[in-house]
Amino acid sequence: MRAIRRFTVRPVLPEKLSQLSDLALNLRWSWSPETQDVFAALDPEVWRASGHDPVKTLGAVSPARLDELARDKRFVKRLQLAHADLEDYLGSDRWFQKQVKGRGRQGGDQDLPRAIAYFSSEYGITSVLPQYSGGLGILAGDHLKTASDLGIPLIGVGLLYQMGYFRQSLSREGWQQESYPVLDPDGLPIVPLREADGAQATVEIAVPGDHPMVARVWIAHVGRVPLLLLDTDTEENPQHLREVTDRLYGGTTEHRLQQELLLGIGGVRAVRAYCRLTDHPAPEVFHCNEGHAGFLGVERIRELTVAEGGPGLDLDTALEVTRAGSVFTTHTPVPAGIDRFPRQLVEQYFGGQGAAPGVPVDRILALGAEDYQGGDPGVFNMAVMGFRLAQRANGVSQLHGEVSRGMFNGLWPAFDEAEVPITSITNGVHAPTWVGREVFELADQHGDDVWAAVDKVSGKDLWATKRVLRDQLIDDARRRLRASWLERGAAPAELGWIDGALDPDVLTIGFARRVPSYKRLTLMLRDPARLKRLLLDPERPVQLVIAGKSHPADDGGKQLIQQIVRFADDPEVRHRIAFLPNYDIAMAQPLYPGCDVWLNNPLRPYEACGTSGMKAALNGGLNLSILDGWWDEWYDGSNGWAIPSADDGSGAGAELDNGRRDDLEAGALYDLLEKDVAPRFYDVDADGVPLRWIEMVRHTLKSLGPKVLSTRMLQEYVEKLYSPSAVASRALNDSFDGARELAGWKSRVRHGWGEVRVDHVESGGLPDVPEIGASLEVHAFVSLGGLDPADVQVQVVHGRVGADDSLTDATTTPLVLGESYEGGRHRFDGHVPLSRAGSFGYTVRVLPHHADLASPAELGLVALA
Repeated sequence: MRAIRRFTVRPVLPEKLSQLSDLALNLRWSWSPETQDVFAALDPEVWRASGHDPVKTLGAVSPARLDELARDKRFVKRLQLAHADLEDYLGSDRWFQKQVKGRGRQGGDQDLPRAIAYFSSEYGITSVLPQYSGGLGILAGDHLKTASDLGIPLIGVGLLYQMGYFRQSLSREGWQQESYPVLDPDGLPIVPLREADGAQATVEIAVPGDHPMVARVWIAHVGRVPLLLLDTDTEENPQHLREVTDRLYGGTTEHRLQQELLLGIGGVRAVRAYCRLTDHPAPEVFHCNEGHAGFLGVERIRELTVAEGGPGLDLDTALEVTRAGSVFTTHTPVPAGIDRFPRQLVEQYFGGQGAAPGVPVDRILALGAEDYQGGDPGVFNMAVMGFRLAQRANGVSQLHGEVSRGMFNGLWPAFDEAEVPITSITNGVHAPTWVGREVFELADQHGDDVWAAVDKVSGKDLWATKRVLRDQLIDDARRRLRASWLERGAAPAELGWIDGALDPDVLTIGFARRVPSYKRLTLMLRDPARLKRLLLDPERPVQLVIAGKSHPADDGGKQLIQQIVRFADDPEVRHRIAFLPNYDIAMAQPLYPGCDVWLNNPLRPYEACGTSGMKAALNGGLNLSILDGWWDEWYDGSNGWAIPSADDGSGAGAELDNGRRDDLEAGALYDLLEKDVAPRFYDVDADGVPLRWIEMVRHTLKSLGPKVLSTRMLQEYVEKLYSPSAVASRALNDSFDGARELAGWKSRVRHGWGEVRVDHVESGGLPDVPEIGASLEVHAFVSLGGLDPADVQVQVVHGRVGADDSLTDATTTPLVLGESYEGGRHRFDGHVPLSRAGSFGYTVRVLPHHADLASPAELGLVALA
């Protein structure tokens, strides 16, 4: 029989152990080894069986054992110390508070945001809260953890999926199978947000039909950061609405739209409820992590225009207020990765008294319209809306920023790609989550400064630590292999070989990620015979640990997994290659430290960033990767290996079909493994230490360590995006006069831009043979129609000249108003110094200019000579 309902009963803790509840319900335990040790001490076997889940552990430990521990003075003291450490962590000044105080003394504290709301469709914080599918969620989880560590006043917003993403297993034939275990919120490390009367807080959104969509609000405490999670599985909803938050990235197109309405619109309403009930400062900055939450901007416009108690702004003014305080991060380098909905479906949900009553549906549709060359007029594009609703936007690596400027150039067609207003902040990773505790302990033996300790640790100790980590990975991999084979139908008597699978003294290469085609899971299989020779080399063998999930609807990805699994099933090589199903945080945490080399071979330039190699590097692993994402930016020739790519950014390999390209790049991979990587790993001294390998590890830790940290990433977000957004938001929010003026100015400029033109350009002042140090004198005669000279900036754009007269390495020099004439005509003057030899060319252009623009390209308007 099946239960018709399920719920979790939490234990009543002895008074002396009551602090265990605080520790269990703050997810800081997930990156605090000392706190994890407290829970392990309750009952090591229960802790292991629970999957290292404090809430489950507390529910499974017997009352007799709890009473015994309550009488154990040493355990109680240990618990008190852990609880005091948590309280100190939550209450002490951290980086952000010190910045506020330091800038306050200088009179500049007003540039830091009072609070930020961060929206993401998934969060990878710990495997016991499975609300993530891959890199986007892991990045979001690291973002929250790091904001907590730095004391940044951030509120996270997401959805609570009843079945998470999915649990992956394999059939006997190696085909991916999905299952969806139901999660009980009462058994998760979350608590309800409660109203003053004790009722759980909810939000509502009007949707087609007779019933609004109602969502409960839960809080996951991520250290100092509250993460608000919305859940529609409540009896107040009819069944079809209860299922809106059933699973991550599942269901029909309409189901996805419902989820994104809830995340964006419901998320803003949840933030308002949380701030009302806790007195948390209202966010000045709203950060949309990928386009899934893009409707948050529509809700903010509604609040400003028609919401009860709102200021009653007109739509254009509300749009400027919303944009000023909005940040949009794009994560995808491929158009297929962007959510696009039929316009008719969006109109259905926003028409009449829909999800944002009072905001005209035609204005909403215009925000996501692909009304540019090559766009599809029948779709609503969530990323396009994200850019239009945010004054500041970024990609997640330098190369991804370049790719994004090319992908979305259609939104700013009058500008070259390099001037498209999308910057980049390269992702980072949360070291306390991903670095093995043995690595920290080794560094601690040589002082507080981890990076200074790198040169103090002996090669012998460093090598011994890597072997310990490799051994731990192999123990975990064998356990997972055995469980997978039993689930595939093998008899225990068939599995004796697993006890000898993998070897802690063999070069270990890791490859784990989602399995879309562009990440090329099977590139290593292009020449199976050669791969076998590498795996079975009698003197310099290689072993591979592989993991990854394919989207349930992606049969192509599942076929790639099956190819790898069938190869790994071969009795000849199965002791040297393992595919581990159900890749998640729990698997990743021993995997990154235990690998000597991290392999990444995507089709360049389709890897937006890719942070798994960063995690491996922090654990003393070396990267072997295509120059894509972050590796393109930080590879220096000595901190790992770059796999030669047919696409080097020059377009030289564009004519190759993917099959030929795969052959070339797989051959390059095999060559590196055979001729460089393996020989260096096995070239050891009399003590068995590979000195040249260890030197590469040291260089990796010193050259990459500080760069790949998420503390660097969050500090960049604060300085480059959050603080400028807070300043702009205050400037337009305080009285709304600034927003009204900016909206009116934009309207006037757009209306009058058709009359703006460069009539004539004169230049002089150069000798017959120009030399470095000379100065070009430029006079531009410009017609502005009804616009004022203060509304524009006239620039000389100058640089090297190509064979087709195109400017490269261009820079700009502004001209100043020299004289005005009748009919809206003006002369602008300036000098351009000649600072380098070679070809030189220039042109003149006119751009809109206003102090409250974040970029001169913001309006997409330009008049060229």
